[in-house]
Amino acid sequence: MEEALTFQDQHGHRVAGILTAPKAKTDRVALLCHGFLSNKNSTTNKTLTRSLTEQGIATFRFDFFGQSDSEGPFEAITVTIALGQALAALDLLAARGYKRIGLVGSSFGGLIAILTAAKKPELACLGLKCPVADFAEVLRLEFGEAGMARWKTHHEIPDVTGGPKPVRLRYALYENCLTYDSYKTAATIKIPTLIVQGEKDDLVPLHQSSRLMEALQGKRQLEILRGADHGFTKGEDFKKMATLLNDWMVKHLT
Repeated sequence: MEEALTFQDQHGHRVAGILTAPKAKTDRVALLCHGFLSNKNSTTNKTLTRSLTEQGIATFRFDFFGQSDSEGPFEAITVTIALGQALAALDLLAARGYKRIGLVGSSFGGLIAILTAAKKPELACLGLKCPVADFAEVLRLEFGEAGMARWKTHHEIPDVTGGPKPVRLRYALYENCLTYDSYKTAATIKIPTLIVQGEKDDLVPLHQSSRLMEALQGKRQLEILRGADHGFTKGEDFKKMATLLNDWMVKHLT
């Protein structure tokens, strides 16, 4: 059963989401945070929604600021805005009666999930798919010195998802990223955490996940899938990634 919901973040922006509940009533739910230039209906989110609801766990997936059905110009997105929206989503789930909540974040959503988990120690567990622990570093590596200078001047970036047209995005996002240290933040996270990343990730350096593992304080597990890229584009790689995240949520939510 799917229910379209809207809620407001700390700035009054309208955020769109979909709550999917299993047939039997449950107070267990996984909040799903999509990646950069993606949306709530990403393949990962929909795959996890199918598998988790089949095992009696609800899911809630939503669009970050300016993406798909959520309010706002995407070019004005920041880590601070996205973090506030994830926290508002958790408040909504608590108000709807969910008692045991897991959190899953993909790529940029992984960064937001890390920052969110640090503020919500009552969460049951955390699942991270190729998390961008240091987004500022990823941006510098992706664009290079000249590309960063162009971004600062023109407020647009190449489409990192492979699209042909540049994407309008204010340089303020990069400056906002520099105000967050997710490794330091991770040192306060004690809930069970799983990290899944591809060995051939062409966007997020593997050392970010390794450093993140060292910082986390609770039960943690790092799975590096041999030969897999950032998007887990090979069918078998995607299946392994989704199964690992699903099983982690089931283990800690049931």
